[in-house]
Amino acid sequence: MLTLPSNLFYTVTLPAMLWFFDKGKADDRVLFIDARNVFTQIDRAHRELSDAQIQNVAMIPRLHKGRRGEFVALVDGYFRSGLAKLQASHAKLPALAERLRAVLGEDAAEAPEATAAGLAAVDQLLAQWVELGPLAAAQQAYFQAHGAVEAVDARNEAQHALRATYAPFFEHLHDSLKALDKAIRDGEKRKTEAAKAAGKRGGGNRQSKAVKEALQALHDEVKLAESDFGHIAWLQQRFPKAAYEDVTGLCKLATQAEIEEQDWSLNPGRYVGVVIEEDGKTDEEFLEDLQDVMDELTELNASSAQLTEVITQNLQTLVAGG
Repeated sequence: MLTLPSNLFYTVTLPAMLWFFDKGKADDRVLFIDARNVFTQIDRAHRELSDAQIQNVAMIPRLHKGRRGEFVALVDGYFRSGLAKLQASHAKLPALAERLRAVLGEDAAEAPEATAAGLAAVDQLLAQWVELGPLAAAQQAYFQAHGAVEAVDARNEAQHALRATYAPFFEHLHDSLKALDKAIRDGEKRKTEAAKAAGKRGGGNRQSKAVKEALQALHDEVKLAESDFGHIAWLQQRFPKAAYEDVTGLCKLATQAEIEEQDWSLNPGRYVGVVIEEDGKTDEEFLEDLQDVMDELTELNASSAQLTEVITQNLQTLVAGG
């Protein structure tokens, strides 16, 4: 029995339930899977299941049937996909770094300390990406040492160790990207304030806007690559031995007696239990994200006020001319 998330369909908001009948079952237990928390939010009212999420959920009954080799093979696929995406992003980095230096150096005379901090953030980002080389070498060494014919337990243990090497890389990479985001926002804020003081509208330029969009694209690419390693973490945290086990809030093998105790209900939520998912953010990270939202809101409010003033002046001119 498999329960799907709500809001997967445009005309029905309720969660759906799928029943699978297996004529080759080895016992009379029923596998219940509650996948209501497995989804990707595509907009406020709709969700979807990605191909990877479908593969992850489908791995649960496969593990139940003892197909452990497919589990470690799926994890290997995520390692290859994630590294390939990182290497593709790395190839674009030198050109982006030059554009970042050009934009951040525009107000070097007016704000030398801020400019120096921004340029240092660019250097920090480039230095952080250097760590991708050793990670790629470690992954290549893993695949050379642990072939598909090797015992599942040994491959699984090596996969856990390999995933652990990527965690610091992504953590430091996000810190570098956040520092660059802040440097660019601070630069735009200074230009806006200077333009306002000079009686001009706006303060940014097309180059800074393009660089900001390119940096956001790099953010998105990194998150996309990180999602592959997130799928590895999802699988390994729930099935650390690459073997089936009951997981609170996700899956449960229930006997006929347990189903009878639940008045023969076939709702997976009755059996798997409930687990409270956390976003994993520290208090400091939450406050940083909140500050980013506040800064963005301040910029939007300032732009709105400027546009309102321009529209009002234009309307007054039209009325006076009429």
